Amino acid sequence: MLRSMLRSSFSSGLGREATLSTTALIRCLDEAGLVGEMWRMIQDMVCGSCLVGPADLSETVRILGNATMVNKAPSIFYQIKGRKCKPNCKHLQLHNPDANTGSALISALGKLGRKDSATRLFDEMTQNGLHPTAKVYTNLMGIYFTLGRVEKALGMVQEMKEKGCAPTVYTHTELIKELGKAQRIKEAYNIFMNVLREGCKPDVVLINNVINLLGKAGRLVDAIKLFEDMESLHCTPNGVTYNTIIKALFECTAPASEASSWFERMKANGMDENGFPPCPAAYCSLINTLGKAKRYEAANELFQKLKENCGSSSARVYAVMIKHFGKCGRLTEAVDLFDEMKKLGCSPDVYAYNALMSGIARAVRIDDTYSLLRTTEENGCVPDLNSHNIILNGLAGTGGPQWAMEMLTKMKNSKIKPDAVSYNTVLHCLSRAGMFEKAAKLMKEMQLNGFEYDRITYSSILEAPGKIDEVRARTTL
Repeated sequence: MLRSMLRSSFSSGLGREATLSTTALIRCLDEAGLVGEMWRMIQDMVCGSCLVGPADLSETVRILGNATMVNKAPSIFYQIKGRKCKPNCKHLQLHNPDANTGSALISALGKLGRKDSATRLFDEMTQNGLHPTAKVYTNLMGIYFTLGRVEKALGMVQEMKEKGCAPTVYTHTELIKELGKAQRIKEAYNIFMNVLREGCKPDVVLINNVINLLGKAGRLVDAIKLFEDMESLHCTPNGVTYNTIIKALFECTAPASEASSWFERMKANGMDENGFPPCPAAYCSLINTLGKAKRYEAANELFQKLKENCGSSSARVYAVMIKHFGKCGRLTEAVDLFDEMKKLGCSPDVYAYNALMSGIARAVRIDDTYSLLRTTEENGCVPDLNSHNIILNGLAGTGGPQWAMEMLTKMKNSKIKPDAVSYNTVLHCLSRAGMFEKAAKLMKEMQLNGFEYDRITYSSILEAPGKIDEVRARTTL
C-alpha cells in the first residue's frame, strides 16, 4: 500500500516529500534485510519524475554498498546524477554533493574488490571538474596501497595537497599504517613527525598505529617515548595503546618483568573499580603474547589470576590458553580447561573448539580430531575454514598424500572452500612424499584460483628436473 502511494506521488510530481518518505522507507527496508523490496523502491524513485537531492543520492549509494549490491550503485549514481540530482546554491557554497556521493561509491567499490571501477570513477569526477574530498582521496590512496602501487598512493597524498585539500587525521593514520605494512618504517615515522610539526592534533588511533610500527621495527625506545609524550599531545592512552606497548616489549625480547610492570600500570590507569580492564581483550592479548614467546607458565599464571579475581573468564581467553597448552604438548591440561569452561557455563565457541582440535591433531590423534569436529556441529557451533584446515593438516601429517588430497577435494565440493593455507598444506605433503608431478598440477590449480604457493615447498618441487615444465606443457596442449 505504502509503495503504491509513493509511486503515485512520484508520477504526480509531488516530488520532495515523496523522495524524503521513500529514502526513509528504503533505509528501513535495508535495516530489516528486505533487499528485494528495497531495490524495487529504489527503482521507483529513479524512474519517478521528482528531483532527488544530493543527500538522498549519497544515502542510496551507501545503502546499496552495505547491501553488497554495489554493482547496481553505478547505474543509479549516473542516472540520478545526470538527470535529477540538482544541488542548490547553498550546497555549492559549502561542499560538492556529487563528490560526497562519489566518495560513498568509491568506498563501496573498494571494499568489494572492484578497484578498477573505483579509480575510473575518481578520474571521471576530476575530469568533470568536481573537487574530491579528503575522504575520497584517502579511500583511493588505500586502494592503491592494496594493489601494491605505493608510489601512486603517495602521489594521491601529494595531489590532494596541491589541490588545496588538506589531509585529515584519518588520512595520516591510513598513510602511516600502509607504509608500515610496506616496511617503509622510517618514511612513515617522518610523516608522523611532520604532522606534529605542522600542528595537526593526532588522535589515539593514529598514535597507536605509530607505536605499533615502531615496535615491529625494534625501535622500542621511540615507541615508549611516544607513549610518554601522549599527555603533552592531549591524547589519552586506551587499552589498545597499552597492549601495543606490551606486544612491542615481547617482540623486542624485553625482560618479562618490564611487560608485567606495564600491565600493572594499565590496570592502575585505565581499569574499572575492580581493577580489571574494561575490555577482556587486554588479558587475552597479554596471555597470547606470553604464549607466543613460549612463556607458558607465565601465561597460565596470569590466566589463573584472572579466574581467581573475577570468578570466570571468557570463551576467547579459554581458547587462547587451550591453544598454547596444545602447542607445548600439554594436551591433558588443554582438555581439562575445555571441560572446565563447559562446567562453568561458558559455552565453547568455534575458536575454543579449533584450539582443542589443533592440540589433538598435534598429538597425532586424527580420529579424536574428527570426533571433536562432529561434536562441534552437534552442539550447534558451525566449524569454519580453520577447523577444516586443522583436520587437513593432521591428515597430511599422519594419513599421507592420498588422505590429504581426498580432504582437499571434499572441501572444494563443500560450502567451505579451501584457501591458500589448504593448498599449501597438501602441496607440502605431496612434496615430502616425492609426488612432484601431482604437486606441479596442484600448483597450476593454485595459480588459476589466484593463490600463492609456499616458496620453500616450491623450491623443493623445482629440484625435480622438468616436472613443472612437463605439466605446463600437458595442460596447455
